[in-house]
Amino acid sequence: MVQRPPSDNLTDDELMVLVQAGDTRAFGYVYDRYSSLALALAYRVLRERSGAEDAVQEALVAVWRGAAGYDPRRGNLRSWILSIVRHRSIDAARKRQLVRAQTVGGEGNRAVKELDAEESIHEEVEQREEARSLRSAVDSLPPDQRRAIDLAYFGGLTHTEIATSLDLPLGTVKGRVRLALDKLRPSCEPPDACVEPLSPTA
Repeated sequence: MVQRPPSDNLTDDELMVLVQAGDTRAFGYVYDRYSSLALALAYRVLRERSGAEDAVQEALVAVWRGAAGYDPRRGNLRSWILSIVRHRSIDAARKRQLVRAQTVGGEGNRAVKELDAEESIHEEVEQREEARSLRSAVDSLPPDQRRAIDLAYFGGLTHTEIATSLDLPLGTVKGRVRLALDKLRPSCEPPDACVEPLSPTA
């Protein structure tokens, strides 16, 4: 049991012990830690900021209300939160496409099927990542490299978009991603498996 009061110095799991006990300040730290990454992922799915913000808000409310369901033995907090955000975003996109399907017919139905396929691909990638222990390797990266990889992988951002998001030179972002991939490659079987799912478009 965590004895210290909520602090940004606490680990994710320590914060979640407090969140599960109903500590709103601890949840505030969790929110601050992952809200920007969650928004990047939601925007990647919805391509519209207002809808992305709504999806993130709904997802984080679900995180708060469903905090008791978080089990660190089944995965880390970042993966758990982003999984909720992704599903909420895909649900929102599907609802939007269903409304459009009522007026445009086949085009809307096809878009819904594409979203279903995209969700299946995301789930397959998650399973492959867990099977290869990439998550633990990502967690071991220095914070600046881990942030770049998170935005590239979970957020689906390009090097240029990451540079804009973090207010960094493009060369710095490329260097961080390259260094991170070099460190992650030994954790992959075969080694080249890390490159395609984690490497963003320049």
